[in-house]
Amino acid sequence: MEKLTMSVQEMAQIMGISKPKAYKLTHIHDFPAIRVGRKIIIPVESFQRWLKRAAGDNENTEKPL
Repeated sequence: MEKLTMSVQEMAQIMGISKPKAYKLTHIHDFPAIRVGRKIIIPVESFQRWLKRAAGDNENTEKPL
């Protein structure tokens, strides 16, 4: 079974950014972060959709290489 969520540290590693920058992302209005007490978790599928939107990726539009 695949994980449904990831930690901020895991997200930072995936994105290749520092942990402090990853925590800053979790404070952006439309970023898919869930706070459980003091812990922040990120739903994997929501994060992937957010990342595509943030990159300006549109599934109906092909981008030239």
